[in-house]
Amino acid sequence: MADGEVHRLASALDPPPEIISLSATTIAGIWLDVRRVGAALDLAADAEELVLGLQSRLARLGRVRKAARPRVVCVEWLEPLYIAGHWVPELIAAAGGLDVGAAAGSHSTRHDWSDVDALRPDVIIVALCGFGVDRACRDLDGFSDPEARRVLEGAEVWVVDGNAYTSRPGPRVVDGAERIRAALEGRELSGLRRWRRVLAA
Repeated sequence: MADGEVHRLASALDPPPEIISLSATTIAGIWLDVRRVGAALDLAADAEELVLGLQSRLARLGRVRKAARPRVVCVEWLEPLYIAGHWVPELIAAAGGLDVGAAAGSHSTRHDWSDVDALRPDVIIVALCGFGVDRACRDLDGFSDPEARRVLEGAEVWVVDGNAYTSRPGPRVVDGAERIRAALEGRELSGLRRWRRVLAA
């Protein structure tokens, strides 16, 4: 629902409820939104404890890194192709990778597969906005674009549950960073699967 419609609906209620607009585009913004919701619910101390715990988990990920950071591109949508922005580059950095497709806080942007090829990714993370691993794997399995096929075959491809771990600006993005880290280490977890299918010619 558009922000203006929310305010109009709220103004018709008696008494009108407080409206908190959440619009984070970075991890810092997510922490701010958690604190704002906590304050509105008179749970500021609990919200702060949650944020500190999440920050600690991200910091632990950052302390264990490979010497060489793999080049990573995170795909948010296949057709048309969108590369994930917002907080996803920060999750990749925390996991020990280098996001070569987007900058932290940027909008997700439409690209051609030739753009991805030019970025020379070592790892492609497919985290479809609003969908889980099974749906993303089905979409990949049925995807026959020849340029996409060539690019996907040239990189290690991992599928993350985007609906649970990367698309929503909330505490579970830290779970997303942990899954990206597992992908970079070659380990499957719940909500994370290596995509092994080689597309047919």
